[in-house]
Amino acid sequence: RWSELMSVLLLQNMVARFCILLAAAQAFAPSRPPARPLTVRAGLLKGLDPILSAELLFTLRSAGHGDVIAVVDCNFPAVECASKTTTGDLITLAGVDCPTALGAIASVLPVDLFVDDPLKHMSPSPGNELPALGKEVHDDARAAVGTYCDADWQPVERFAFYEEARKAFAVVQCLERRPYGCFLIQKGVVGPDGGDLRP
Repeated sequence: RWSELMSVLLLQNMVARFCILLAAAQAFAPSRPPARPLTVRAGLLKGLDPILSAELLFTLRSAGHGDVIAVVDCNFPAVECASKTTTGDLITLAGVDCPTALGAIASVLPVDLFVDDPLKHMSPSPGNELPALGKEVHDDARAAVGTYCDADWQPVERFAFYEEARKAFAVVQCLERRPYGCFLIQKGVVGPDGGDLRP
């Protein structure tokens, strides 16, 4: 009987020590972030341009009539300007040029036809000329958006453009490298026919 009692006490002592060691190991072990659920990041939907990411679609849907989306090139001070926007959002479209992004955006975003200048592009400061590549990117953007809307584009001087971008709803940065490849598109209203509502 005495030996059985000693065996039980010894076993209890070992269990208690094991629990203490386990608690200490858990307390000092490096913390791990919780496991993230498996998500599909490259899925496609019918009728939507595949470069329209979920983040971009959410932003475009959240914007209201009169809100402006800045679509800018890779050299634009996007982080700083985006931090001043309504949402503070900077959406990056890697591997996409600005005209391609504008065409995709215009395929789902109505353009504001209730104002004189819903579409704007960056232009050189006085005394500077628009380079040939700058004209090319503006022409490409005009053609891309023109598929969905016939509004005219208006130039905005470079530093004035920065100020307007800071007042935008959000900033979308592309891998565009042609100079002055920066644009502002103002959201309009979807009409009863599903198109851009006109006054």
